[in-house]
This record gives sequence, structure tokens and C-alpha cells, in this order.
Amino acid sequence: MELETSARATADSGREILSIVVPVYNEHDNVRKLYERLREIMQPLDMGWELIFSVDPCTDGTEELIRELCDEDAHAKMLRFSRRFGQPMATIAGLEASCGDAVIVIDCDLQDPPELIPELLARWRDGYDVVYAQRRSRAGETIPKRIVAALGYRVIKRIADVDIPANTGDFRLMSRRVVDNVVSLKESHGFLRGLVGLVGFRQTSVLYDRAPRAAGASKYNRFWGSLVIGLNGIVGFSRYPLQLISMMGVGISGLAFVFALAYLGLKVGGQAFPVGNPTIVIVVAFFSGIQLLSLGVIGEYVGRIYDESRNRPKYIIESRCGWDDS
Repeated sequence: MELETSARATADSGREILSIVVPVYNEHDNVRKLYERLREIMQPLDMGWELIFSVDPCTDGTEELIRELCDEDAHAKMLRFSRRFGQPMATIAGLEASCGDAVIVIDCDLQDPPELIPELLARWRDGYDVVYAQRRSRAGETIPKRIVAALGYRVIKRIADVDIPANTGDFRLMSRRVVDNVVSLKESHGFLRGLVGLVGFRQTSVLYDRAPRAAGASKYNRFWGSLVIGLNGIVGFSRYPLQLISMMGVGISGLAFVFALAYLGLKVGGQAFPVGNPTIVIVVAFFSGIQLLSLGVIGEYVGRIYDESRNRPKYIIESRCGWDDS
């Protein structure tokens, strides 16, 4: 296959460049399928493009396959990390390495259709800085996961300090100025949906039907994975849980005061009232549960502070493939 012009040469010619960032971990069966569909979509478009695979160390031959693609096509590039840093940091690394006028983030499992790219580009050219793909349906997902996702988005929308649209993932187009502002943020957890909402600029959506995985299995736990993602959105972009603890404290204290008055009234009036171990055990267990729950919520925020204060690298790149380092 004849090598096509590199993104650098395209930039010199003054043509628009699209960067496509794909976080990858053990996706051997999907990588070439994704590449072929992307190439078929991009070839008719009058613009340069680059395809950046951000790869956590794999065990199924994914890296070797991507290296083959880099040798075949100058559009394909790979960042390989020194260890597994996770999808959020892989995405941030790809954004930092991109050079496009616009950048699209898409997963490798082909649940998000590459065929939506021309529509995303059209809305970008209409003047929008962020065009996020919004799921109209979620084929291939279990009922518990759909329930957790629906409840999670509802909670986040109600309490988050920034606008995080429902039924969206990382699949979106961002203009260069949005990307530059996102990667300049010093967030160590990389919740892209929240970071893009925090940056702002003009945003719009494109609806689509999400397909089942093309091959392989999700690297997230079917249930806890969604909870962890939702917790990142809540803790990272809302102080409401801390405020809720304060309100619970005031409410429970008021309730305890009312009970104390009731007991006092019963005692003065000579009426019998429940006493003994069962009452004490129930009350102590209830307040202990509230205290442990409150400590857990506070611990999440303290843990975030600790992570940010260490100022460790978000990721470490072991090797790069497909770039002209000169």
C-alpha cells in the first residue's frame, strides 16, 4: 500500500486535519475492522487525518497488529504506555499528542459507529466547538447496566456543577481550542465528559443507535464499572454529597431533639415508653451507619485531594510508533 501524506505535510499544505484518538486495551479482533471502516470514511473527505491508538500494554497481540498498520499507512500512529493507566488517561494522552484542527475520540469496540464522523464534522463546520454523540438506544447492554446508567445520569444532571448530557460517552468531536483547554486542566482522574462540560464553548449533539460490541468483551465490570464512572462524575464535579451530609446531620440532630422531648414528656406524664437493649442497639446501629456513610463520602473527596496533591504524571509513554520524531 502506498503511504499517504503525513499529518505534518498536510498541515503545511493548509488543509484541515482531523485527529482520531482511540484508547485501546486487548482489542485484537476489533483494531483492523475499526481501521478499515475509518479509512473508508476518511478517503472521500477533503482533509488530512491521523489515527492515534493510545495503547495500554496488551496480552493478545493488539500492539503488534497496530505496528503493522503503522508500517502500512502513515496515518496510523501508536502511543504505548509503560503500564496500564486506564482508558481516561489513554484518552488524555491521545488528545495531547494530536495535531488536528478537530479531534474525535472513539472506542475501539465499534459500538460507536465511525460512519457518524461526517455528520460530526458537518456540525463542527456549522460553528460548534463540541459535537457529542448522544445514544438513542443501547443495544447489547444488560438491563441492570441500563438502569444504573439511567439513574446515574439523572443524579449527575441534578447535582453536578457543569452540564454533563445524558446518554453520552467519550465519543465526540472537539475543536482544537477545546482540546487545548481540556489537556491544560490538572485533573488526575480524566472524566472527559465532565472536563468538556467544564471547558464550555458551543456544544450540540448528534443522535445515534449504539450497536453491540463487534467482538470481545468489555474491560469494565458490567455493574461496578458504571458505578465507578458515575462516582467520578459526582465527586469530581459536585460538592452536593458533602452538603447532603451537613443537611443529614442537622436533620438527625433535630430528630434526636424531638425524641428527647417526647421521652421527657412521657416520663413527666408517668406514661410507659420503650426502654432496654433493643432500643439502644437500633439507635446505635442507625447512627453508626450514618457516620460510616458520611466518612466514606468525605474519604472520596479527601482521596481526590491526596491524588491531586501528589502531582504524579498522568501517564508514562514507553514508546511511540508512526511519528516523525525529527
